[in-house]
Amino acid sequence: MKPVDIADITSFIETNFTNGRQVASDEDLLLSGQIDSVGIMALVAFLEEAREAPIPPQDVTLENFKTINDISAYINNG
Repeated sequence: MKPVDIADITSFIETNFTNGRQVASDEDLLLSGQIDSVGIMALVAFLEEAREAPIPPQDVTLENFKTINDISAYINNG
């Protein structure tokens, strides 16, 4: 399993979900509506490819995917 740089995660989110608008690393992505359930699946697919390992469905939770910081912590430490 490879680490995924937080800058790559941020870039993917800004490119695919916010039309290039900068997103703070502690900004709530889900409750704000910036990423919906279909978007989460696209994000999971990106992360699985980037880290070269699957993400178990039970790990796709609000706690792990709420902010960029949460995503990075889960992907790189979880």
